[in-house]
Amino acid sequence: MKNGSAKTKNAKKAAKEANKKSSDAGGISTRNAIGILVIIFIFSILSLVCVYSCFPEVEESEKQYMKLPRDIEDAKHLGVVLSRFKDKYFVEVLGGVFITYIFLQTFAIPGSIFLSILSGYLFPFYLALTLVCFCSATGATLCYLLSYLVGTKLVNRFAKERAQAWAKKVNEHKNNLLNYIIFLRITPFLPNWFINITSPVIGVPMGPFFFGTFLGVAPPSFVAIQAGTTLNQLTSSSDTVSLNSILILAAFAVISMLPVVFKQRLQKKFS
Repeated sequence: MKNGSAKTKNAKKAAKEANKKSSDAGGISTRNAIGILVIIFIFSILSLVCVYSCFPEVEESEKQYMKLPRDIEDAKHLGVVLSRFKDKYFVEVLGGVFITYIFLQTFAIPGSIFLSILSGYLFPFYLALTLVCFCSATGATLCYLLSYLVGTKLVNRFAKERAQAWAKKVNEHKNNLLNYIIFLRITPFLPNWFINITSPVIGVPMGPFFFGTFLGVAPPSFVAIQAGTTLNQLTSSSDTVSLNSILILAAFAVISMLPVVFKQRLQKKFS
C-alpha cells in the first residue's frame, strides 16, 4: 500500500512539474499579455498628447478639427488647419503626421488611409510618398515587435487556424519572402493588421517584413497621395479608387511576383 501511495505521489509530482514546464514554455498568460499591451498603449497615448501639446496654438474655432481623421470631411478640415501652419512650422506639422501615422500603424488602428491622403495634400509628392512608406514600414515593424513580445498567446487564442493556414503559405514562399510580402501588401488578400500581428508568431524574419512592407505599400500609397492633391474635391475615401488605380495596383502586384517566376523557371531549366 505504501509503495502504491508513493507511486501515486510521484506521478502527481511528475505531472505537476510537466504542467509547470508547459506553462513556462508557453510564456506569459493571455491576461498578462493583454495587460502589457494596454500599458504600452496608454504610454503611447500620453506621448501623442505631448506631441500635440507642443504644436503651435490654433484658433478656438479650429480646435475641434485637431483630431485623428475618421473620414474625408475630417481630413479636409484638418488639412485646412495644418496648411496654415505648414510654411512657418513645417517641422512640427511633418513631425505630427509622422508620429500619428506610426501610432496608428503600431496598434493597427484604422485611419491611416486618411493620413496618406492628407500627406498628399500637405507635402510635395515624393516627400509624402517617402513619409507614408517609411511610417507604414516602421509602424508595422513596431506592431511586429509587440506581437513578438506578447502576441503568441493572443494569436493562438483568437486566430490560430487562420495563422496556421498562412504559415503554410509562408513556408511555400520561404525562399522568396520579400517578394511575397510585397505582393501581400499591394493586394487585399490578407488584412495588413493580420500580417503585422501573425508574422513574428509564424517565423517571418524582420528584414523581409520591413523592406517588403516599405516597398509593398508604395503602390497603394501612390494612389492615395495622388488623390490627396485634390482633397477638397473628394467626398469619401472610395473616391480614391478608380479603374486606373485598380489597374496600377494589379500591374505592381504582377511585377512583384515576376522575379519569383523567373527564378523558378531558371531552377527548373538548370536542375
